[in-house]
Amino acid sequence: MSTSPPAAAVHDAVEAIYRTESRRVFATLIRLLGDFDLAEEALHEAFASAVKQWPTEGLPANPRAWLVSAGRFKAIDAIRRRARFDASLGELADRNDTVVGPAELAEEAGVEDDRLRLIFTCCHPALPPEAQTALTLREVCGLTTEEIASAFLVPPSTLAQRIVRAKSKIRAAKIPYQIPSREDLPDRLEVVLQVIYLVFNEGYAASSGASVTRADLSGEAIRLGRLLVELLPEPESLGLLALMLLHESRRAARADASGELILLDAQDRALWDQSLIAEGKQLVERALASQEVGPYTLQAAISGIHADAREAAATDWPQIVAIYDALLRAVPTPVVELNRAVAVAMRDGPAAGLDLVDAILTRGELADYHLAHSVRADFCRRLGRSDDARKAYEQALALTRQEPERRFLERRLEGIEPRRHGGHDEMPAPEGQSVVARGASPWRWRK
Repeated sequence: MSTSPPAAAVHDAVEAIYRTESRRVFATLIRLLGDFDLAEEALHEAFASAVKQWPTEGLPANPRAWLVSAGRFKAIDAIRRRARFDASLGELADRNDTVVGPAELAEEAGVEDDRLRLIFTCCHPALPPEAQTALTLREVCGLTTEEIASAFLVPPSTLAQRIVRAKSKIRAAKIPYQIPSREDLPDRLEVVLQVIYLVFNEGYAASSGASVTRADLSGEAIRLGRLLVELLPEPESLGLLALMLLHESRRAARADASGELILLDAQDRALWDQSLIAEGKQLVERALASQEVGPYTLQAAISGIHADAREAAATDWPQIVAIYDALLRAVPTPVVELNRAVAVAMRDGPAAGLDLVDAILTRGELADYHLAHSVRADFCRRLGRSDDARKAYEQALALTRQEPERRFLERRLEGIEPRRHGGHDEMPAPEGQSVVARGASPWRWRK
C-alpha cells in the first residue's frame, strides 16, 4: 500500500515550486486566459489547490503542468459564475472550456515562449516607460507593489495606479500577447533591453536614498537578462548581460563597511568577483563575434578592459577612448561625451578632459546632471583651479540625491587646497556604464 508524503514535506515542495515556477505558470495562464488579473487569481487558486490535494494525492509528475491545468479550470469556473452579470465573460469561458491535457497546456517550449511573450507585452512601446518598468518587475519578476515603489521612491498608491493603467491600456488597445515579428524585433528588443538595464542601474547605482546599491534590483535585472539570452540570444542581449555581470562583479568593492562610496580607481580589486568577470567576458566575445556590435556590447567591452587591469594604473586608456569613439558614433549623446571626456583625461591629462566637459556645458547640455559638475570639479581641482573646483562641487551637491554621493562630494569640497595635482590621483574613472536615464537623456554616466 502506497503512503502519502508527510504534509510538511509537501508544504516545503509547494513553496519551492512557487519560487521557481510561479512566474512561468503565470505567463502561460496569461496566454490561455488573455487577462493579467484573471491569470493572477488563477495562479493563486492553483497553488491553494496544490496545498490541499498534494498531501493526499502525492506530488504530480509534472507540477508545472498540473498547476497550469488547475489554474485554468479554476478560472473557467470563476468566469462562468461572473458571466451572469457580463455576457462577454461567458464567451471567454466557452473559448477556454476545451478539454486539453496538462502536458499540452504547459509543454516546455511553449512555456518558455510564454515567458518571452510576457516580457514583450510588459515592455510594449504603447505603454509609458515608467509603466513598462513597473509592469515588468511586477508581472515578470513577481515583486510586490510595495517593493517596486520602495525601489523607485514613489508612494505604493502611485505605483499601483501605474500598473492598473498599464493593464487597462493593454486590454483597451488589444495589445497582442506575442513575440514580435522578425521585422519588428529590433525596435521592440531595444525597449526591452532599456527596461532591464534601467532596473539594473537603479540597483547598481541608486539615483537617491541612503545606499550606494540595491542588490535585489540588480539581481532581478540580471535574472531577466539571463532569461532573455536563454530565450532570444541576440548580440545586444548578450552584450547587456555581459555589461551587467561585469559591473555586478565590482559590487563588494564599491562601498566600505560604513556604506561610503569608493571610486573605481580606489577599489580593492581582490574583492571583484572573478566568476562573474569570466562569464561576462565570454559573453562579450560571443557578441563581438556576431559582427553586429551595438551600444551595450561596446560598453561591456570597456568594462572588460577595466576587469583585465590588475591595478588602476595598468588600465588601457587608449583602447577605452577608442571604444568610446565608436560608442559616441552609435549613441551621439552628451552623456556618452562625458564618459569619453573622463577617459581622455585619464589618457591625456585633466586639461584635455576639462576642455571637452566645458564644451558640453557651454552648449547648455547636462546643466542639471550632477555628475557633469562633479567631473568638472575634479578636473579643476587637479589643475589647481580651486575656486572653479569649489563652485563646480557646490553645483554637483545641489543636484545629487544619493546620500553617499553627497557625503563624498562634501569631503571633496572640504579638502580643496590651492595647489596643483599631477598624475592620476583619485580620478573618477568611468566604468563604461552609460545607462538608460530616468529623465530626458537616453544614456547616463555612472561611477
